[in-house]
Amino acid sequence: MNGQPGNPLWYRAARVQVQMYDPSWPERYAEEAELLTRTLADSLLAVEHVGSTAVPGLAAKPVIDILAAVRDFNGFPALVERLQEIGYTYTSESEADDPSRRVFRKGPGDVTRLRSHHLHVTQQGSHYWRRVIAFRDYLRAHPEDAAAYVSLKRGLAARHAADPGRYTRDKRDFVREIERKAAILPPSS
Repeated sequence: MNGQPGNPLWYRAARVQVQMYDPSWPERYAEEAELLTRTLADSLLAVEHVGSTAVPGLAAKPVIDILAAVRDFNGFPALVERLQEIGYTYTSESEADDPSRRVFRKGPGDVTRLRSHHLHVTQQGSHYWRRVIAFRDYLRAHPEDAAAYVSLKRGLAARHAADPGRYTRDKRDFVREIERKAAILPPSS
């Protein structure tokens, strides 16, 4: 539990660090997307760079979030095995947050070093797929909301540097508000 109540094991990572935008993030995504496409050629339908590192100019934790679409989760054990061969670890605890996605992580993620990539696997066109894409696209198109998100993230990182789970949970209201603005969630959610 990462020493913090309520933090699932997949949050186990170095301290929360929000950094200035790094222009190498899209390149890092492209390299990893190419590797994923080769590795999962028979089951991968689409791959997208998502999360804060996918929004030009947005400060972020330097972890590349990748959204990958598959037809379904039949044959999932084989998918896990192929991803393990290229350095990913499956985090089954993530299904508790949203059973329509599977999360994999890559990189050390120990006390001193951050993970390098988070891979979110879902079915193309699923609600999760649409939410994540809409969130990214909304922030790309609305710099004032992107700036507010950076301010929130910096404040949360300062308060919860040793508690990545709390950092993420405390962003949820803002994320839901952006999803409402992007017309992904109804006003009452």
